[in-house]
Amino acid sequence: MKKIAFIFTGGTISIKFDPELGAAVPVLSGEEILSFVPGIGDLTDFEVIDFSRIPGPHMTPGRMFELSEVLIQQLSRDDITGAVITHGTDTLEETAYLLDLRLKMPKPVAVVGAMRNSSELGWDGPSNLKAAARVVLDPGAMNRGVLVVLNDVIHAASEVTKTHTESMNTFQSPDFGPLGIVDKDRVIWARYLIARQTLQTSSIDERVDLFIMAAGSDDKFIRYAVETGSCGIVIEGTGRGNVPPAVLPGIQLALDQGIPVVIASRCLQGRVLDTYGYIGGGKDLRKRGALFAGNLPGQKARIKLMLILGMTRSLPEIRRLMEWGMYSNGK
Repeated sequence: MKKIAFIFTGGTISIKFDPELGAAVPVLSGEEILSFVPGIGDLTDFEVIDFSRIPGPHMTPGRMFELSEVLIQQLSRDDITGAVITHGTDTLEETAYLLDLRLKMPKPVAVVGAMRNSSELGWDGPSNLKAAARVVLDPGAMNRGVLVVLNDVIHAASEVTKTHTESMNTFQSPDFGPLGIVDKDRVIWARYLIARQTLQTSSIDERVDLFIMAAGSDDKFIRYAVETGSCGIVIEGTGRGNVPPAVLPGIQLALDQGIPVVIASRCLQGRVLDTYGYIGGGKDLRKRGALFAGNLPGQKARIKLMLILGMTRSLPEIRRLMEWGMYSNGK
């Protein structure tokens, strides 16, 4: 029988109501959670790794990188078919994307969470875990990178995002849709990713800041980031990737000091592009030397830049890696 590594990091899937605190906290171990999954032992052999027991907002890029090292170590074993990783949904997409960027092996990986905790009616943790296990065991999951599986829907880590604070169907792939679904005992694939990027780095630089633009935004936070040692800046611009004029002096300050500035969009769908030539428009930002994040939202562009900075400080190389696949598939 195939064997799966279940790596537990915490999140709502491990949360239980504590009557003394009057609130829910992550307390359940991996073994305890799996004991609620009917028939999991008949489906696969498994090994439990309790990596952490923290809520999603407590996850950091450094911890994500440590998790990726544990994942790679587990997948390097001949007896492990693939891995299922539990995670808090608040930051699940960031961790899944970091793992995806680091994973070069063909073995399947599914990241899973829950929207309701174990003390609530309709706890979705067990069903999500079993669906994720089915995906990892399916031959069609090979060479697809890291997948996100919730509510019986399969998403690519590079495309998925959390769209609703509470809905069971919160995880969506807004631009291109899901890769497939889990229908009871069957995994049904709908499409493939044409290309997928990996970054082979042995370190991560967490000194990357993220800012979102709004009407009337200025550059004070960007200047502060530069003055306090930021090594990279990601800006979620408006629309196609534009910023108010008052933000430009801070962006220029960063660029003049050799700090890469990456432009994403605060929109849920669509890629950034140098469409507009006015001051603060995408064309203006491109001429100044800003980089574009393509379809990535700010939180994922930040993770990607952290990994790239762990590889190189060459601005042309940073641009090549950050804008990989933006203008043509996989180039």
